[in-house]
Amino acid sequence: MKSTAKKLVIYSMVGLLQLGLFASAAEAKTRHPEPPRYEQRNDHHRQDREREKEKERRLHEENKRHEKEMKRRPFESQRKWHDRQKKEIERHKRAIHDIMRMGRR
Repeated sequence: MKSTAKKLVIYSMVGLLQLGLFASAAEAKTRHPEPPRYEQRNDHHRQDREREKEKERRLHEENKRHEKEMKRRPFESQRKWHDRQKKEIERHKRAIHDIMRMGRR
């Protein structure tokens, strides 16, 4: 009987010791709840969609502006019109390049 009682006491103490270790580990856990990972991923997708939407809007505005600038003005000579068109084409290419690069930042 003494042997059984000793074993019972020892196993109880070991069990309490383990419980105490796990309790301290649980207490050490951070108290600040972090949002689940899937919400962060959805937020990233939302940012991508917003960035794409902004890119499309800027492309549309640039193309509209370019189309307007390429038209000949009533007071403009042929030569000035062609010179302005060349400059506008270069400016338009740079603007489109900048807009397309915006999405990769």
